[in-house]
Amino acid sequence: MNCDIMTESSRQLAAKTAYLLLIITTVRLSAAEGVVIMIKQDAKYIRWFEEIGIGDIPKVGGKNASLGEMYRELTARGVKVPNGFAITADAYWKTVEAGGIQDALRKTMEGLDKTNVSDLAVRGKQARELILKAGIPEPVWKEIREAYARLCEFYGGETDVAVRSSATAEDLPNASFAGQQETYLNIRGESALRHACSMCFSSLFTDRAISYRIDNHFDHFDVALSIGIMKMVRSDLATSGVMFTIDTETGFKNAVFITGSYGLGETIVQGAVNPDEYYVFKPTFREGYRSIVRKELGEKRIKMVYSEAGADSPTRMVDVPENDRKRFCLSDDDVLKLAGYALIIEDHYSGHAGKDRPMDIEWAKDGGSGELFIVQARPETVQSARSLDVLQTYRLEGTGPILTTGKSVGEKIGSGKARVIRDLSQLSTFIPGEILVSDTTTPDWEPVMKTASAIVTNRGGRTCHAAIISRELGIPAVVGTENATETIKTGEDITVSCAEGDTGKVYSGKIPFHVDTISLKGLKRPRTKIMMNVGNPDQAFSNSMIPNDGVGLARMEFIIGSYIQVHPMALVHPEQVQDPEVKKKIEDLTFGYISKEEYFVEKLASGVGTIAAAFYPKPVVVRMSDFKTNEYASLVGGKYFEPEEENPMIGFRGASRYYDDRYKEGFALECRAMKRVREEMGLTNLILMIPFCRRVAEAKRVLDEMAKNGLKRGENGLEVYVMCEIPNNVISIDAFSQVFDGFSIGSNDLTQLTLGVDRDSALVAHDFDERDPGVLQMVSMSIQGAKRNHRHSGLCGQAPSDYPEFAEFLVKEGIDSMSLNPDSIMKITLTVLDMEKKLAGESKKKPSRQAVKK
Repeated sequence: MNCDIMTESSRQLAAKTAYLLLIITTVRLSAAEGVVIMIKQDAKYIRWFEEIGIGDIPKVGGKNASLGEMYRELTARGVKVPNGFAITADAYWKTVEAGGIQDALRKTMEGLDKTNVSDLAVRGKQARELILKAGIPEPVWKEIREAYARLCEFYGGETDVAVRSSATAEDLPNASFAGQQETYLNIRGESALRHACSMCFSSLFTDRAISYRIDNHFDHFDVALSIGIMKMVRSDLATSGVMFTIDTETGFKNAVFITGSYGLGETIVQGAVNPDEYYVFKPTFREGYRSIVRKELGEKRIKMVYSEAGADSPTRMVDVPENDRKRFCLSDDDVLKLAGYALIIEDHYSGHAGKDRPMDIEWAKDGGSGELFIVQARPETVQSARSLDVLQTYRLEGTGPILTTGKSVGEKIGSGKARVIRDLSQLSTFIPGEILVSDTTTPDWEPVMKTASAIVTNRGGRTCHAAIISRELGIPAVVGTENATETIKTGEDITVSCAEGDTGKVYSGKIPFHVDTISLKGLKRPRTKIMMNVGNPDQAFSNSMIPNDGVGLARMEFIIGSYIQVHPMALVHPEQVQDPEVKKKIEDLTFGYISKEEYFVEKLASGVGTIAAAFYPKPVVVRMSDFKTNEYASLVGGKYFEPEEENPMIGFRGASRYYDDRYKEGFALECRAMKRVREEMGLTNLILMIPFCRRVAEAKRVLDEMAKNGLKRGENGLEVYVMCEIPNNVISIDAFSQVFDGFSIGSNDLTQLTLGVDRDSALVAHDFDERDPGVLQMVSMSIQGAKRNHRHSGLCGQAPSDYPEFAEFLVKEGIDSMSLNPDSIMKITLTVLDMEKKLAGESKKKPSRQAVKK
């Protein structure tokens, strides 16, 4: 026996000796940042990131499991993830057990009514105090201290770490729990670390976490808390943000949506800043095109940075210098690198799930090394869960004075009485059904937010706390208004509209609205292509969800007037602008761009690119600028470049401008922008269209001018259409067919010029009618002429939307497509389907030639 015992002891000693030698001699070098980690296999309460993966949620929570999964599986693919370790759920249960607080915690939660905000606050505080008083038991702390020491040994001195909560029911595909528990940044030293860990454990019982668990049917005592300890990325010296692999408002799946601001990422999540926004189009990015489809500058007024040594708090807020606010916080290269990270992460998690898995990802840039890191990734849980079989569209039935505007969140409308809440102490005054108006929101506000009919905030972007929660709750929110708490008064009736594009509007009064609900199950497509008229890029992703065959008319005028605002010639020749105020406005708008011309090109390419991406790979027909001289003159600096005309409608407009010395430099900028969309963004579904082209000779001059600017018809599949809106276009359609690839009948101008009626004149507007026999004859000649020449024929006027019988006429004539306003698409689609069915039936009834001869 003694011999056996000695033999067993010898074996144990040998095993321990071998393990110690392994610890001393074996290290693993992280592919992410070169952190040396020595794995302690017998640790009970600690797991390094490289030891854990997505299957370890019960042990380390969703956040840590995801960090481990990425660190272990994706660093080899170039995704950088800071290293660190997880304090397991066992450590939390050990803390509760060692403190003897199980029964007291249960008693604290018994009979809780989460709708009673005051009672919730009292119970939550009691539960947190119980955990804080219990403290971290020594066996748990010993392992935490040893793991932290390893990080310190590598980095030297007291390493700065983030202490991040990770609940075992957090970051799941069907419940995110994002922001329910606390995170602590820039934690240094053992004492600060131990306190932060205790605070993290206690945050399992924040008011919002308690409420969230009840809403999602999780038992408070089936959920544990793990903690992630990871090396801080010094984004306080650079930038940080959030990105999604899906558009957060519309559910458009082909975009990576990135937000960024200066400093630590808490400011974006808290809604303290309105960040920069960037969109990268996935399909062409995967094909090798490296271009940002769209970006928008945020105000970024403040940032969170490290505090000075000895300060009460490890972080502080500081103002961002004005010049930095007016610049984008990320370079294009950084945006594209982040987009690459996002797609690698999405592909990996989609592979795990066996289906598409859009992701919500936090990133940070280190100001010292310049490297970009991923610091969190979780499944997106709102848009990805939305049914695609039903289309809901909210529509206002009136209008009213606008009290304020901001970023729209969601695509809904809500109305009710406003309640301005300035701090936590006022939350108890909120009445369910009211509209919450505040400077910003934090997770502590969530129990009240869940009872609101809409939310409006002064600060924040579309990835801030208020935006995330409102999306999850399915209520409209307008964030980043800057002045909502000043312009809106408690008790007044207001309407919050997020159904009008990217800009959310808050109206005075209760404005009626309705919801159109359409089932898309089994909906057939008609032979006649039903395309869409689109002007506003903000609505492109949303509009693309309506069943369609592409865009028949995208107008440049809206983009130039709303986004660019400046006359293109004023950007080419700013020296000709004399007014100091106008000069200053141009300088302000173009600040941060390499040139004023580049400002125009980038803005126009961004707007058109957004529309082309939204409908890709379906055709998108973009009409080159068709302002009239009086409309051009109204642009910033426009009066210095435009003549005065008695009748601008048939004056210096459309094609006649493009080769004229008074505008051809402006047209060159338009061409540069369209070339960028097709060749740099890879959106070759873009078709260009020339408006108001009077003569064939003029058409050839315009095509020559386009070719000079890199847009040669036929090269790289480029098609060029012409608006068929002048009687000469119809009369000479055979000749025009030799120059253009297709025709889009502009029924508005064609009717005006056929009947000689100015529809804007109250004196004769009553004679404007697209259904006039003469107009119908012109339309018929256009369609048949296009057919005869094997060219595309379409119509992009208002007539089919206003008159279903006009749509029927077009179907009978055999038009290839008709382009309609979004609100008419479904109605006319059904009309066309019925008409085509009717015509097919009539065709079957007709006797064949052979039968007639007999």
